[in-house]
Amino acid sequence: MNIDISQLTKTYKGGVHALDGLTLHIPTGMYGLLGSNGAGKTTLMRILTGLLKPTSGTVRIGGHDITTPDGRLAVQRALGYLPQDLGVYPELTARQFLDYVALLKGLDSRQERRRRIAELLEVVSLTDAADRKVKGFSGGMLRRVGIAQALLADPRLLVVDEPTTGLDPEERIRFRTLLSQLAGDRTVLLSTHILDDVAQTCRRLAVMAKGRLVFHGDIGHLVSYADRRVWTVTTTGPAPAVGKVVSALPEGPAMRYRVVSATPPAAGAQPVAPTLEDGYLALMEAGASRP
Repeated sequence: MNIDISQLTKTYKGGVHALDGLTLHIPTGMYGLLGSNGAGKTTLMRILTGLLKPTSGTVRIGGHDITTPDGRLAVQRALGYLPQDLGVYPELTARQFLDYVALLKGLDSRQERRRRIAELLEVVSLTDAADRKVKGFSGGMLRRVGIAQALLADPRLLVVDEPTTGLDPEERIRFRTLLSQLAGDRTVLLSTHILDDVAQTCRRLAVMAKGRLVFHGDIGHLVSYADRRVWTVTTTGPAPAVGKVVSALPEGPAMRYRVVSATPPAAGAQPVAPTLEDGYLALMEAGASRP
């Protein structure tokens, strides 16, 4: 299910431009949407899911115009959404909560609901916890309940907003793997500010900053922004004053700094191969001036 966004804007009261002329094509499969907090990602997610109307511009999802009532309804029928903060009823069990959401989604057959819920509890590895109240669930378990509710109607488009925030490393890996497995012939749009989540799941991504699109393409292209711009500096003195320090690791009595800089940041600096994080920082440092 392709998404085509053209000249999309959203202006809130007070003249705050959350989205500023955004144009983007998102193909079927796993696609990352990267940006810092406040970049406009959540506003875009809410427009794509029909929860928020844009100020101007067009969005077509699977051929449907999301800015029209009929188009919005058609898209919502094919949509699964996991917001950043999923509201649950803490006194319900996972099975009861999913049954309630399934009714809201129009799954009227009790037998069909039971079959689908059992299937999804297995998919998200919660079968053994299905009859426990969700108030006792960990953050990772709640996110998995969230994915299950998003998949109840077998959506062709799955939108997930900051899904791994607050999860421990093991849960984050489990969740990323699950999202990748779900992509298949559906579109999964992963919105996050965590670089590693995109690096481990997506081949293509877009980067937003201050409501604008500053990059779209494949992972390798973004990494290339840091070609010949990443250095290591080992010193007992102060950190390099030139460029952006990415990391600092003790090395005996010295410190080894990893620096993104257009020029060697210090005498003796050694060039190293860039990573996605380096490419992202180089893009931001350059003001997204490269095409």
